[in-house]
Amino acid sequence: MQLMGTWNVDPLVLAWLALLVVGYTRGVAILWRRAGTGAVVARWRVVAFALGAYTLALAVLSPLDAWAHVLFSAHMVQHVLLMLVAAPLLVLGAPFVPLLWALPRRWRRAVGRGWNDRAWLGHAWHALTGPVVVWCVLTTTLWVWHLPGPYQAAVRFGSVHALEHATMLGASLLFWWVVLQPTGRRRVDGGSAVLLVFTTKIQSATLGAIITFAPTPIYPLYEPGAALVGMTPLQDQHLAGLIMGTVSGLVFLAAGALVFLGWLGSLERRDRAAGGKTPPRVVRGPPLEVGR
Repeated sequence: MQLMGTWNVDPLVLAWLALLVVGYTRGVAILWRRAGTGAVVARWRVVAFALGAYTLALAVLSPLDAWAHVLFSAHMVQHVLLMLVAAPLLVLGAPFVPLLWALPRRWRRAVGRGWNDRAWLGHAWHALTGPVVVWCVLTTTLWVWHLPGPYQAAVRFGSVHALEHATMLGASLLFWWVVLQPTGRRRVDGGSAVLLVFTTKIQSATLGAIITFAPTPIYPLYEPGAALVGMTPLQDQHLAGLIMGTVSGLVFLAAGALVFLGWLGSLERRDRAAGGKTPPRVVRGPPLEVGR
């Protein structure tokens, strides 16, 4: 079929992806040249970011983007890649510091001074990355975009589709930033992070079950596309629900286990530490190390 070779060459999407990858690469190169290879940003974090950027490109540039307008199941694969694969990998890449160091020195200093001189920015970031806030933002984004009206509008109109992807990716980045916390002091302890992952998994599983076991098609717009590949609309819908439920379950299970093990390790280190220490200061924003 012609869709198999249809790539998305939207110049705006290409420009943003190129800016992200080039900026991160330049920032890491500068940091490693100054501090040594693997310093500041570990090698495995760079690999994670590269995999995240590749997954992001696969989701929005490959023929999968064209198929998302034809098959519900393809659209669901796209959402899974954006929210559950690309987002956590990009967060694990700890992008703030490399992207900051990619800027010219004068700009980098201006950004650092601007952040430090405006306390409201730190307070705003602190509020935005609160565990309850990120949970509500991600849950609302997930459910609203799967309502029949908004979902089918995203399939019909390219601008709405782009907005759907931007909000899903943005909400997911915030969520995974709080859960995985790649830099600075942890905003939430391991137990709270595990609870955050578990409750989000319930939301995702519930939505996946509704889609899987619905007796009638939820999105009639996909009926012609399903017929194109020899499926009924209900079969396409059930496949989409299974993709969402299965993949999201595995990702949240893995993330929960990772956070839980890290939490246990921190508790053991704390128990071994001699004497009591004052609690760590809460970091109210991403680290802005401007250097010289």
